Amino acid sequence: MILETTARRGASAMWKHTRNHPAMTGRSQNLRANRSWSRRRFLQLTALAAGSASLGFPSLLRARGLNEKLNVGFIGLGGQGRSRLKELLTCEANVTALCDVDENQFGAAKNILPRTAAMPKNFVDYRELLRSDVDAVVVATPDHWHAPIAAAGLTAGKHVFCEKPLAHTISETRELRQLAKQFPQLVTQTGNQGSASANLRRAIELIQGGAIGSVREIHVWVPPSHSFQAGQAKPAGADPVPAGLHWDDWIGPATFHAYKNGAYHPLAWRAWYDFGGGSIADWGCHGLNLPVRALKLDYPTAVETDVLGVITDSYPQQVRARYDFAARDPQPPVTIWWYDGGRRPAGRVVPKPVQDHFGEIPVEGVLMLGDQGFTFGTAHTGADYLQQAGEKKLSGILRHAATRQITESLPRSPGHLREWVNACTGGPATFSDFETGGHLTEIVLAGVVALRLQKGLRWDGGQMRANNAPEAEPFIRTHYRDGWKI
Repeated sequence: MILETTARRGASAMWKHTRNHPAMTGRSQNLRANRSWSRRRFLQLTALAAGSASLGFPSLLRARGLNEKLNVGFIGLGGQGRSRLKELLTCEANVTALCDVDENQFGAAKNILPRTAAMPKNFVDYRELLRSDVDAVVVATPDHWHAPIAAAGLTAGKHVFCEKPLAHTISETRELRQLAKQFPQLVTQTGNQGSASANLRRAIELIQGGAIGSVREIHVWVPPSHSFQAGQAKPAGADPVPAGLHWDDWIGPATFHAYKNGAYHPLAWRAWYDFGGGSIADWGCHGLNLPVRALKLDYPTAVETDVLGVITDSYPQQVRARYDFAARDPQPPVTIWWYDGGRRPAGRVVPKPVQDHFGEIPVEGVLMLGDQGFTFGTAHTGADYLQQAGEKKLSGILRHAATRQITESLPRSPGHLREWVNACTGGPATFSDFETGGHLTEIVLAGVVALRLQKGLRWDGGQMRANNAPEAEPFIRTHYRDGWKI
């Protein structure tokens, strides 16, 4: 108990400035403090992690009885947060805390819970939630809050499930990956739920087993987003902030934007680079998941983008990106083409059996072209169909007779969130932990950097830099607004 008390004091000392937060004082304060959230702050958290480990870190975890359920807190209660909340109710876990800087979200979230369930506590300040008796947290906020909250969760001794992309910038992602390694006793999972798909896992086995031969070319495309309007100019002026919405806290460490009805919150924040990364950041960790995993891709060596439509303050209406990857012995170089906003690969690229099966080029797809066949699927599943050279039609990837001799080598998932809950309570490891999901996020976000710079990048992923474009630095490393400490 002495070790537990000492370690907990170290973690909680970071959050002492929350005494001025409205959740505790009733005054119109916010999360501001005297120092900014910076790279130095991440290094401080990493040092704390190492110190906690030396103090006997496992004692930070709440001791549970054999049959006692995991206590989970939810931070971010918008559409994705509520979707995860519904999913958790099937996972033999308790929902003990809810947090959102928009107090209007609490009602919709609690309506999901069974009437017979004990109602969770409400928090506006996520740091207060982390002080409560939760074992684990689900982070489903806008992207710009992912890394600060996930880092705080780990240093508070909580298992963390964080929505994709894992972080808002490449530097945040790298630092969060490094921080997670300091807490091997804690379970992490990135929210690219297609990782749990039996189709995706079988596709990895088949591609690595040589079912479609060597892959040199991949095409990934997604439809226009329904959650935000692309290609818009930043709105002028300001509207009254709705009661219950703590707008300065919603902005947090990002560049300040005055509140405008429907412009940023809810959902529409993805359009703006200060809060999200448009369709690439939204869908990239789904669509690139299978290619990166199946081919064991390292960082791309070059990234370039082109845009259809007018360049404005927000994510463009239609984007195409190209990611080039070096050869990996014995595999050849690979190019991944990305399309969004309704752009699709040319008809000559998409095999005729796919077009015949769907009657056209589908509105979304992941197409992996090998020299002995191809796989095709949705952005979430990665691959639903497989066709080998010489075959006349598509076959379901789970029922393809000619590949049955390739054995199953990957565990099958009970569900993405359940997998995390099970791992938190002593079960098998998760399939998309922060190291795996973080590597994928860094690849995806390199496309956002190229897009914002409007310049092709000679990319050095290990060093997080564009060798031909030092001006890319502000888009790679996060810069938080003055006065913020997370």
